[in-house]
Amino acid sequence: MDQGSKMSATIGLVVFLAWVARFSTAANVTYDNRALVIDGRRRVLVSGSIHYPRSTPEMWPDLVQKSKEGGLDVIQTYVFWNVHEPVRGQYDFDGRKDLVKFVKVVKAAGLLVNLRIGPYVCAEWNYGGFPVWLHLIPGIVIRTDNEPFKAEMKRFTAKIVDMMKQEGLYASQGGPIILSQVENEYSDISAPYGNGAKSYINWAASMAISLGTGVPWTMCQQRDAPDPIINTCNGFYCDQFTPNSDKKPKLWTENWTGWFSSFGNAQPYRPTEDVAFAVARFYQLGGTFQNYYMYHGGTNFGRTSGGPFITTTYDYDAPIDEYGLIRQPKWGHLRDVHKAIKLCEDALIATEPKTSSLGTNLEATVYETDSGQCAAFLANTGTQSSATVNFRGKSYDLPAWSVSILPDCKNVALNTARINAVSTMTKFVYQPSIGTTTVDASLSDWSWVNEPVGISTDGLFTKRELLEQIRTTVDQSDYLWYSTSIEIEDGHLASFHVDSLGHVLHVFVNGKLAESGHGTAGNIKVSLDVPVTLVAGRNQIDLLSVTVGLQNYGSFFDMIGAGVTGPVQLKGLQNGSTIDLSTQQWTYQIGLKGEEQGFSNGGTSLWASQSDLPKDQPLVWYKTTFDAPIGSSPVAIDFTGMGKGIAWVNGESIGRYWPTNVASNTGCTDPCNYRGSFSSNKCLKNCGKPSQTLYHVPRSWLKPTGNILVLFEETGGDPTKLSFATRETDRVCAMVSESHPSPVETFTEENTRETAETGSLLSIVCPSSDQVISKLNFVSFGTPQGSCGSFSHGQCSVEIARPIVEKKCLGSRKCSIRVSTSVFGESCRGIVNSLAVDASCT
Repeated sequence: MDQGSKMSATIGLVVFLAWVARFSTAANVTYDNRALVIDGRRRVLVSGSIHYPRSTPEMWPDLVQKSKEGGLDVIQTYVFWNVHEPVRGQYDFDGRKDLVKFVKVVKAAGLLVNLRIGPYVCAEWNYGGFPVWLHLIPGIVIRTDNEPFKAEMKRFTAKIVDMMKQEGLYASQGGPIILSQVENEYSDISAPYGNGAKSYINWAASMAISLGTGVPWTMCQQRDAPDPIINTCNGFYCDQFTPNSDKKPKLWTENWTGWFSSFGNAQPYRPTEDVAFAVARFYQLGGTFQNYYMYHGGTNFGRTSGGPFITTTYDYDAPIDEYGLIRQPKWGHLRDVHKAIKLCEDALIATEPKTSSLGTNLEATVYETDSGQCAAFLANTGTQSSATVNFRGKSYDLPAWSVSILPDCKNVALNTARINAVSTMTKFVYQPSIGTTTVDASLSDWSWVNEPVGISTDGLFTKRELLEQIRTTVDQSDYLWYSTSIEIEDGHLASFHVDSLGHVLHVFVNGKLAESGHGTAGNIKVSLDVPVTLVAGRNQIDLLSVTVGLQNYGSFFDMIGAGVTGPVQLKGLQNGSTIDLSTQQWTYQIGLKGEEQGFSNGGTSLWASQSDLPKDQPLVWYKTTFDAPIGSSPVAIDFTGMGKGIAWVNGESIGRYWPTNVASNTGCTDPCNYRGSFSSNKCLKNCGKPSQTLYHVPRSWLKPTGNILVLFEETGGDPTKLSFATRETDRVCAMVSESHPSPVETFTEENTRETAETGSLLSIVCPSSDQVISKLNFVSFGTPQGSCGSFSHGQCSVEIARPIVEKKCLGSRKCSIRVSTSVFGESCRGIVNSLAVDASCT
């Protein structure tokens, strides 16, 4: 080993040992008016949310490492009560629910943890994270000054705190947890709870403090959080947020990187430039802790999605996508923002910000100390046009809706609207399985079992009333059968009317499906008027009511019911009369026969395979075996061809599928202008398409061969149309102009440019270490237009651009090229040139 290598190795060891020491000794975490204070030093921190049950333990190390490489200091997660205590007093911390293991993975990566215990979490999670059995405790009123609820909340919160203490995971014990949260966004919905809201919050704060974690506690969106609890901000923007005490720091616990998706709605996304703008504005105006919600969204496996009608995917347009792949340019540009912010840290924590106007919608914020430390932020909050400003004797160009960060109050390290990071194009590639040569060969030889219509198990019971579904099933299943019969003298046509609180309803008359209906994310109720043919004598009526995730937000959200509550009526009988069936005797069955008999793991002997496969028929269980798709890329199943149901792979539920629920044809804005305030419906795509067709199957759930796929199909579909796909990234692209700042890496630790001659630089890199740039799909220097995957030449371009880029990039995994007329020559006089490159990697 040469001297340079030895020195590098020594430095690396020292750094590693420093990190180990950091987490092997107790740390004192406090706060003042500017920041969290760790061992006496204020810290500027960047955090990101990863919810452990929305991925697998095998994914956690890679997700955390990518978060660290993206510039995060902290990983934030909720704790999900209904996951850990599905039955009162019976706890589950195995597999995806292993909270301790997740925190230790974060610790091993050298990152910190913000543990949001709640225990109410919202999170588009089933029932907001509460176990449904809580609702059945006599006298309980949830989330208010109610003794039965407070006793349960304290018991679970103390359980989690004690677990963390036993493993030494609080910073006060040498662990990574520097913050904990109690309650969640309560102030937003507390008014209907009356006087009980204030006393409840005061109790929750006292209860949390009494647990002695040794680290600060927070309450998000809680304007009246009592001392010493820190009230924090959630939202798309929190730069204008002010804590409720001048002794508390400005913390942002949820910066929404995108938005959740719902069945029946288009797919929301948030432009990278807007997220970066929001982050920079927050730190500009005094913030010192910011968390991305989500940094990795993941998947709502099983029946964990809330809403109702939240999709199985919880991708959230996050910097790391649902499958664990980096989303570019969002991940890379935010990484660069973090680097620029960290270059300013010493100045940010040393003093208070001073903001002055530079013109309409233009301002400068300066952090400057007597000792010479100086960092500045120049902002253009206008939405229409760029502006040139003069700051301390120099001119700076500020695009609309952007912030420039100057770590030395002189040179621009980054502008939020000018992206230097590479973009990637990720796609699904339909794959053959191991040992096959066609893409559909992995799914063949289907067998099936018909789910009986109506009552078919021994667990039936009867009532002379219509029962609310959630209280009846205690959420043990999505399904509840309501069955009754009526005697008619003569057969004839009639109209069957039924009202349901939601979410999906299938009406069967005399064993045949007569009609189905479902609510929406905006109106969960179902009302059906069904023409039916009644026969002389006894007519059997069976209603299958289905939930699609339970309510997770709002005042008294736990009181919002589901299921058939009536009226249920037969109209238009021979004498024109109407019969109200609501108070007849109804027979109930919780769940399906196939659920009771364990069909989901494929083990029953009842599967049939000797006759024609039933297709497009309701209430059918399907099973097949398959080999894992070749390679190591993330895997999905495309459910195109199916209706609605639930799927399992090797006994693990990959969630609810519903590819027939299609978004409206209107409202999409793709591409979307990042300038101006963002809202959840501002930027939408995939209008007129199914809300979700592809469903994540974690690689760790698969064996090389002999995997079992089981489906329960509610409405009818063709399972032979299912196919596997792998998520691949094989194209990278970038467009950088001469006006872009040099890459933030060209700033040294002394906050100065390494060289004034660096200039704008376009860099592209293949996403995988075993890939090289094999083809240039597009190259243009001048005035190229469009975006990644759809570049086109503008009026100005130079012919030599392609050979220059080919020589520099082909055959390499990464390459960098100066964006300058000194490299490419002039395209047109008097313009700002841009270089656009679109490349394939193999």
